[in-house]
Amino acid sequence: MAISLYETSVASYLQVLDAISGVLARGAAHADLDQDSFVNSQMRDDMLPFHFQVNSVAHHSRGAIAGVLAGKFGPPPALEKTDYASLQRLVADAAATLGDVDPAEINAFEGKPVLFKVGDFEIPFTAENFLLSFSLPNFYFHATTTYSMLRMAGVPLGKMDFLGAMRVNA
Repeated sequence: MAISLYETSVASYLQVLDAISGVLARGAAHADLDQDSFVNSQMRDDMLPFHFQVNSVAHHSRGAIAGVLAGKFGPPPALEKTDYASLQRLVADAAATLGDVDPAEINAFEGKPVLFKVGDFEIPFTAENFLLSFSLPNFYFHATTTYSMLRMAGVPLGKMDFLGAMRVNA
């Protein structure tokens, strides 16, 4: 059986978005986490802050699918609000949007062009190469960083919190 573009992208995004929602909820419930300052915290001085990591999780999932449909993708837009609750809503909204995606619509984009563009810099992809070699690796990077930053802040999280609900045989 062949695997579809939808299963490799949207279904994977939904699994991790649900997990990151749970991770963020655990962070919100953690008494020692100062949410107002944490959204601007960084793991390292040369790394973008927590709010950027969460924004990128949404951008490399919901935004990536929108990019495939539009044929172009760029960096995430700046957030209007960067409080912890708005980051939770951003992830929930991304999951809700992707939950409404028609698998046939995504699968029909196989082989279609997607252009990644930042300023004058451009990378041409096919939809499947964009999703598999660019968007999904970025998505997992930012989801892992989101998890790791909360874990480093003392939020009690484990590997199963990151994995979320796996797609297993029933």
